Amino acid sequence: MNRRGFLAATAGILTAPAWQASKTRLILLGTGGGPRPRVNRAASSQVIVVNGAAYVVDCGDGVARQLTAARIPLQTLRHIFITHQHSDHNLDYGNLIMLAWAVGLETRLDTWGPPPLEKMTRLFLELNEYDINIRIKDEAYPPLAPLVHAHELTRGGVVLNDGPVKVTATLVPHPIVEPALAYRFDTPDLSIVISGDTAPSDSLIQLARGADVLVHEAMHLAGVDRLVARVPNHPGLRHHLLASHTVVEDVGRVAQAAGVKLLVLSHLVPADDPAITDEMWIEGARVHFRGPVIVGKDLLEL
Repeated sequence: MNRRGFLAATAGILTAPAWQASKTRLILLGTGGGPRPRVNRAASSQVIVVNGAAYVVDCGDGVARQLTAARIPLQTLRHIFITHQHSDHNLDYGNLIMLAWAVGLETRLDTWGPPPLEKMTRLFLELNEYDINIRIKDEAYPPLAPLVHAHELTRGGVVLNDGPVKVTATLVPHPIVEPALAYRFDTPDLSIVISGDTAPSDSLIQLARGADVLVHEAMHLAGVDRLVARVPNHPGLRHHLLASHTVVEDVGRVAQAAGVKLLVLSHLVPADDPAITDEMWIEGARVHFRGPVIVGKDLLEL
């Protein structure tokens, strides 16, 4: 889809046929914030598909199953990006690699993210060494370790300029998890920014300047106390949420300042509070943002 077609599609809310005409696909795999398993929302993950190659951003619990549910063949995986080292973003990092290999991955796979990504990769391969070696010997699988190339990122800048896709990162504030990153994907027809977890961030505004789509984490303040009350064994949770995440009104402020074409709310906190409707999420974002807003749902393709 060219830029004119994109803008026409976003005049209301984007229609599926308009997006399907694009070479670039964005699918929200998991839209819930936090590590607690839920019935209706998986943990944080999304995939961008360009010319059939899959670029996964974050690997929350169940990411391989969500990719399969989205009809994205695991063997098309080419890059994995981790925004930060929290379990709801990295728990299935190794499992995704292993399962992609199990169903036919035999091409190079590059992974990107903050330290200790290299150590995580090495230890996961060691943990599963028995199964890997058995499958190589018994089923003639290609060796897995030579396919996987982990790259640790500690600062912003251009991460990848891979033919049709340019990926740029910036540091965002997510205390006390450091470094934490947001990523921008510039493809031949769309520019997509994934915020990761972040408090309101000027660097994210700069990264997202003029982007077609901003997928931004969102927190609804009215639900925080109800969420905290459900987990009394985590006395620091409220402080963490308020210091490290972005309330939905400020998400709208970021999107407006960046001049993005479409705002997508994801990594919702709380993710399953029945008192918070989609309309409430949207109303919060629209306090400051004048463009279209979508509340993310698992397996929603944009």
